[in-house]
Amino acid sequence: MNRMASLGVSGVFAVGLALSIASSALSQHSVAREWNDTMLESIKRDRVRPPVQARNLFHMSVAMYDAWAAYDASMQPYFFTEKIAAKDIDAARHESISYAAYRLMKHRFALSPNVTAIGAILDAQLTALGYSAAVTTTVGNTPAAVGNRIAALVIARGLQDNSHEEVDHASYPGTYPDANPPLVVAMPFNPTCVNPNRYQPLSLTFFVDQNGNVIPGGFPPKVAPFWGFVTPFGLEASDMDPARPGVYLNAPAPPQLNGAGDAAWRSSHENVIHVSSMLTPDDGAMMDISPAAMGNNPLGTNAGAGRPLNPVTGQPYAPNLVKRGDFVRCLAEFWADGPNSTTPPGHWNEIANHVVDHPAFVRRMGGTGPELSALEWDIKMYVALNGAMHDAAITAWGIKGHYDTMRPIGAIRYMAQKGQCSNPLLPRFHADGLHIAPGMVEQITEATTAPGQRHEELAGYEGEIAVLSWPGAPANPVSQHSGVTWMLAGNWVSYQRPTFVTPPFPGYVSGHSTYSRAGAEVMARLTGTEYFPGGMAVYTCTQSQFLVFEDGPSQTFDFQWATYYDAADNSGQSRIYGGIHPDIDDFPGRVLGSQVAAKAHTKALALFEPLPPCTADLDGDGAVAATDLAILLSSWGAFNSAADITGDGAVDAQDIAALLSAWGPC
Repeated sequence: MNRMASLGVSGVFAVGLALSIASSALSQHSVAREWNDTMLESIKRDRVRPPVQARNLFHMSVAMYDAWAAYDASMQPYFFTEKIAAKDIDAARHESISYAAYRLMKHRFALSPNVTAIGAILDAQLTALGYSAAVTTTVGNTPAAVGNRIAALVIARGLQDNSHEEVDHASYPGTYPDANPPLVVAMPFNPTCVNPNRYQPLSLTFFVDQNGNVIPGGFPPKVAPFWGFVTPFGLEASDMDPARPGVYLNAPAPPQLNGAGDAAWRSSHENVIHVSSMLTPDDGAMMDISPAAMGNNPLGTNAGAGRPLNPVTGQPYAPNLVKRGDFVRCLAEFWADGPNSTTPPGHWNEIANHVVDHPAFVRRMGGTGPELSALEWDIKMYVALNGAMHDAAITAWGIKGHYDTMRPIGAIRYMAQKGQCSNPLLPRFHADGLHIAPGMVEQITEATTAPGQRHEELAGYEGEIAVLSWPGAPANPVSQHSGVTWMLAGNWVSYQRPTFVTPPFPGYVSGHSTYSRAGAEVMARLTGTEYFPGGMAVYTCTQSQFLVFEDGPSQTFDFQWATYYDAADNSGQSRIYGGIHPDIDDFPGRVLGSQVAAKAHTKALALFEPLPPCTADLDGDGAVAATDLAILLSSWGAFNSAADITGDGAVDAQDIAALLSAWGPC
């Protein structure tokens, strides 16, 4: 089921995206929006590689921007510097944008395991817009040729951006080796771990990514640990730490077991166990998840206590009491996106699109100034948003590649294997063991395994550590839920499908946290407010229909977010409930995402500034060339002529000098 179905803002705003190419649907949105929707549908069918998809979204955004800007001599280009004349500029833009987006996507998804299905989506979209895939020329200034030429340029630039596109974004042989042998998930503990501070791949019977693609070999290699060296959008060379290649924005080093930040490393991983004990609707725990009680966090914390009033309506936010176990399970799955994941960068495109669809939304950059057309708003929004998503990927994955840290499943099982670290007088004491926490983390004894006692099912493991946690997916996820139970800590698993378990790349920092704060920050800056339209976004989680990992929720309820920041913070939190990250991965990611967004927004606004007047472009084609020289010479000696570039009243040698000094594209 689509995890994005039914997000609403004040009850009217749907985020579920199902691509429709019916003419009635096409007429509702700009051509840029239609191709963005098409990209998102294509991503759902491709492999789940978040940084790769962030790059795809960014490059399509700048391709569409260049196709739009090519027909306005005053607009700065990103890659494509030509300026094109057209009798019907709106129609020419529509066609050029379509061919640029179509050609780029056909290239980018050529190696997808679902290339046939994606190709059919792309072909259907182009046909629905009235264009033919048979038009492949890049020669001349027809709108199709211009679009094809822009796509070819973006493709060529992409082959030079250090993303390893020539080897399908794989690491080069011999680089970024794994420090630990694989963790065999089906066996208890973590006996193969060499260094608990370093990333550890998994050994599964088979691995299925969030879009349902089976990856041969049981577990894929690390996804893009070199991504910190990819050419960014708003990040600058000076933002990279020369002592830590690939690491931007002075990111802090992660805490280390038995090193700097030892206490934070231990407590944050043990907190993952604690929240795993909440993954049940059967414990009677309730919580208020309304904006009145949740959110409004200072950046990089969960210290907020909500906000009393909706600033749009002026009314208090009403309480929203739900079962805690329903909330945390649905939160984990909502932001996991899958199945049919658009990945976190795509998720924020979906959110942005449906913010724009809200009836009260007005397309004013920064919330002020003139109202923009749907096309101009979408073009500029996608550049700013996806420029930030691209830079968020570079920032997060640069840190992941540099520090190469462990995921919770490996860390928790490693500590469980060591024993307990609370009392040296008790059995199985080890300094690297788990802290005893009654009711959550306990030592198994003969008394606790006696018939009818809480550890009865763990008889034979006396002396080992038990945790109260989610035990894994039930036999029938459609109609059953697992709840939580006392289990051997060495068998702890994340709240994920058994064919996935954890992402195939290092943990620190959280990509979700970085992407989501960047997305939230850009939306707040572009719209001029941190609040969703109407002052609240609503997402309905329907009883027994929303969850995929198991049946649930047990009751229908609504997520509610007052601001983009509240939603972004929930995204980071969701990965802790899902057992994917500890909070030491989450909080720094939020801070970095905010910094990334500020730089991307600044870069985008500078790009959107008009070019200075190009007075030597006498024919208005966006370039100073031979035709302009001919016009000047034909006006030689004239007074008060348009060819008087210097404005001194006569067309003379000074004007020739000014024209030659401006030779080339404006």
